[in-house]
Amino acid sequence: MAVKKKATKKAAPKATKKAAPKAAAKKAAPKKAVAKKAAAPKATKKVAAPKATKKVAAPKAAKAPKVKTARKPNAAFMKALQPSAILAEIVGSKPLPRTQVVSKIWEYIKKHNLQNPKNKRNILADEKLAKLFGKKEVTMFELAGIVGKHLS
Repeated sequence: MAVKKKATKKAAPKATKKAAPKAAAKKAAPKKAVAKKAAAPKATKKVAAPKATKKVAAPKAAKAPKVKTARKPNAAFMKALQPSAILAEIVGSKPLPRTQVVSKIWEYIKKHNLQNPKNKRNILADEKLAKLFGKKEVTMFELAGIVGKHLS
């Protein structure tokens, strides 16, 4: 009996989804009454419900176009913070928001041509940046984290 179950499982994937319940019903017929009860719920589960016909939607009233408003920056990013002495050598000693600090560092990097020519995502440190970064080369993804440590 276990051999017959394996045979039905192998035959079911070959048939299409719609034909699978019919194939199972044909093979289930010669089995005992107990096997028919087990096979019947499977066939009823796979039968698809009749699809509803498409309804034609009534024409919608024209909506007024949305007016785009300027994005409001996050207050935490816009809070002016005091740079450390090391960072002040690059961006200045006045309190600045994080966004402006990162922008000024990028200005410094571009002005002094400190991007790695082979991989522009890497920043090669000069004397000032080496003090700030603590190593000779960093990726642009590390930059915000390093800057955060030097702001208070």
